[in-house]
Amino acid sequence: MLRNIPPVLSPDLLHALRAMGHGDEIVIADANFPAESASPKCIRLDGVLATEMLRAILEVMPLDTFEPPVLTMQVVGNAETIPEIVTDFQSIINATADHPAQIGSLERFAFYERAESAFAIIQTGERRLYGNIILKKGVVEA
Repeated sequence: MLRNIPPVLSPDLLHALRAMGHGDEIVIADANFPAESASPKCIRLDGVLATEMLRAILEVMPLDTFEPPVLTMQVVGNAETIPEIVTDFQSIINATADHPAQIGSLERFAFYERAESAFAIIQTGERRLYGNIILKKGVVEA
């Protein structure tokens, strides 16, 4: 056990977050996301919601200050629609991130392609549709 570490951050996930460098990306994926086939580094946390995972990660990892450090997947057939979970993601970023940023978005297949090059994908148990988010790691300032 460690102090001041959110309990949803598993040992494998803590290792990945610590090993990531500035500019590396990590994906928080919902239960429908093809995480296992998209990345050899898939960390499964099936009992955790994507929003809970986002909050925990932002407590220990800085976001990049270059735009856009946060991306979500656009709704297929209606890119202008903002799913409720994305609104929740933005609220968490605003409240928790050391450098709050506006969420950008990618078309579905562009999101998949970007996710394939991420440092790791965290497969959560999130069941709300479009509960996928990419975070770019920033630097820890002195």
